[in-house]
Amino acid sequence: MQVLRRSRRRLVVLTGVAALLLAASGGMPAVADAQHADPLQRQVDAIHDTGVVGVSAEVTAPGTRTRAVARAGVAERGTGRPMPQGGRFRIGSATKTFTATVVLQLVGEGRMSLEDTVERWLPGVVAGSGLDGSRITVRQLLQHTSGIPEVLPEIAALNSAGGYRAERFRTYAPEELAGLAMARSEDAPAEAAWSYSNTNYILAAMIIREVTGRSWDREVEDRIIRPLGLSGTSTPGTSPFIPGPHARAYSAFGTGAGTGIDVTALNTSMAIGSGAVISTTHDLSRFYGALLGGRLLEPAELAEMTATVAAPGMGVSYGLGLGEIPLTCGGSYYGHPGELLGYRTWAGITRNGSRTAVVYATSEGGPDTQQAMRTLVDQELCGAAPLREGRAG
Repeated sequence: MQVLRRSRRRLVVLTGVAALLLAASGGMPAVADAQHADPLQRQVDAIHDTGVVGVSAEVTAPGTRTRAVARAGVAERGTGRPMPQGGRFRIGSATKTFTATVVLQLVGEGRMSLEDTVERWLPGVVAGSGLDGSRITVRQLLQHTSGIPEVLPEIAALNSAGGYRAERFRTYAPEELAGLAMARSEDAPAEAAWSYSNTNYILAAMIIREVTGRSWDREVEDRIIRPLGLSGTSTPGTSPFIPGPHARAYSAFGTGAGTGIDVTALNTSMAIGSGAVISTTHDLSRFYGALLGGRLLEPAELAEMTATVAAPGMGVSYGLGLGEIPLTCGGSYYGHPGELLGYRTWAGITRNGSRTAVVYATSEGGPDTQQAMRTLVDQELCGAAPLREGRAG
């Protein structure tokens, strides 16, 4: 995400693109479901060693019962409680793949087009200095080429410990978020070049509601979560709580002050469409496997999603809610990193859908944390180690 330099120290959540930047550049004893000498466990331990409180990872071969899982650290700071098996967490910007999938399903049903303008569905919403919703398409929203500014600097709960304590239970309406973003129109790029902005996906969620007459949450539930049987996945709406087993989240809000404060409770209405989904490593593996396996989109729409444009200066490409990231062993994979106030995740799948890797960590960690997470996904998708038979549920 591109933000003003003065905001960079404070703005530490929902970025997603921070992980893509790293992709272009080169405690407690570990607890695992595999042998400590296993390569996946070593990679999880390496992430834990960067200073996060807890780490959990899963690598699978979609359509089979083979998988590898590993954990390190603790579920709650100051305790010996291990990271939960099947733990739920906020997936941050990986939510964007869910939102893009729903939009593309509606396109496939002939109910809307990627070339529809934002103005057609949201008249008067996108307007400001240099902004004109009649000249911005749905495709540009999903591709981050709209030039619409980022709303996150306006969300107090995400930018400081004091703001979090004061507003962690605040509910935002999508229209309010759009208005806050439009007020930042002076920060919009001069041209609609690639520029990561969560506002794009807030607007996409609003368009889903206009097209279907139903909420973004309901469409994600009925079109993705329920058909795939993702029992650990949910859209929490305005609830600040994570249902089911989960590790605590911590954030220092970019100050570098250790692991920070407990930020597990959070009303994520400010992240509708862009970062609000709660899931598990196993459910994310199933979702990406089903997506690349053609179970959620018809070939034409999947081709639209995976057709990428360059993200200048990033060394990666971006499609519609899906990044294409180089592999060190050659070729590339699809996926999306995510971050939302104390939870970091990185999910990836090989281009042929044969192998997925998902990892998440609690707390911000250190400067090497995101790179270590990227390395785990890279090495596992390069197939460095065979997977073992495991329970798929």
